[in-house]
Amino acid sequence: MSFNQQLREPRVLAILKPRVIALIAFIAAALIVAGCKSAPPPVARPISTLPPSVAEAPESTADDMTATEAAVAAMNEAPVAETTAPTAQLIRPDAPMNYTVKRGDTLWDIAAVFLKDPWFWPEIWQINPQVENPHLIYPGDVLSLAYGANGDARVSISQYSGARLQPRLRSEGLEGPIAEIPFSAIAAFLSRPSILTRDQAVAAPHILAFRDHHMIGGTGHEVYVKDLNGALEQRFTVMHVGEPIRDIGSNEIIAYQANYVATAVVKAPGEVSKAVLTEGAREALAGDRLITEEGERSLAFRPHAPTTAVDGQIIGIADGAEQIGPYQVVVLNRGANDGLAQGTVLAVDQQGEVVLDRNGEYPWKKKAFPKEVRLPYERAGTLIVFKVYEKLSYGLIIGARAPIRVADRIYNP
Repeated sequence: MSFNQQLREPRVLAILKPRVIALIAFIAAALIVAGCKSAPPPVARPISTLPPSVAEAPESTADDMTATEAAVAAMNEAPVAETTAPTAQLIRPDAPMNYTVKRGDTLWDIAAVFLKDPWFWPEIWQINPQVENPHLIYPGDVLSLAYGANGDARVSISQYSGARLQPRLRSEGLEGPIAEIPFSAIAAFLSRPSILTRDQAVAAPHILAFRDHHMIGGTGHEVYVKDLNGALEQRFTVMHVGEPIRDIGSNEIIAYQANYVATAVVKAPGEVSKAVLTEGAREALAGDRLITEEGERSLAFRPHAPTTAVDGQIIGIADGAEQIGPYQVVVLNRGANDGLAQGTVLAVDQQGEVVLDRNGEYPWKKKAFPKEVRLPYERAGTLIVFKVYEKLSYGLIIGARAPIRVADRIYNP
């Protein structure tokens, strides 16, 4: 390269340099404006919502993000865990923090002390696995209510009664664990039915006649029984068959009302057996049915939901009352064939009343035939099933917020 060429090159660069710089500046400005128009506005993120450990973390070098920005991005990308509703919402506002179990208490009574609806007792009951039969609660046990950080409530035994201590050296018997429901309310129905199934009413052995030409029988009288397959000294329950009980939906006879008459003890088995009446409650009549004594049934069951969908009705009241209240026994048109079992809990809805629809009626114009409309069902209470047959069962009303009647609906709580 000649000296003249070397001299001319700096002069060209000197002329072009300002123009190149101006062009570069123009392109940079255009890119900045385009970026501002396409970028979304920044979103404010309150730092107060972050855990202290995140807010105080050192800055990250990834993509020049601050610790706060990195934490927010991680929180937005992390999957949200499913959470269940806290059980604290089930607790009564006036629930005590401690409760000492008293004689005569039932599990349902205690559940009602702590819960708005005793049905949810299994949700809050916390057992001690180190204790034998941890589900059992004895008179004298102290139950305590506690709340967890996640909003869950728990009831557990904080102090055990002497009934759990070993060895049990006392001159008097120790009290057993409390029952789920009052035994006295259902004792008679566990061994002596107040209803007979259709098969029992039609095919069960019956009193044929009384000895010594009696027309009726009482305690100590001897009776002759047809078709009784019983052994010597075997005991039977004598029942008087009453009115039929029909399924409200199908009108099918599924049971009969029955009244306890006496107990019959077999004295001479045979084709026509001879028995003597004991423990008489009313006069025995020819045609009264003899039912095998069932004995006491275990009450060691826990309230539980039905295993299948249940939709039935109350079809009878055990004591013949018109309205049903707490601790009264009712007859249901659903049984083992429908998935019911001992301990099944069902809700009860009161059947709506029938009212007259007088739509369009005015004081000067009366409707001759107003239309009848049935109001919807309303929640009336809760019952627990304690004795089950194939097509029907016994239930005990354990909660009633409104009068309950025959034809009221029963269903899954």
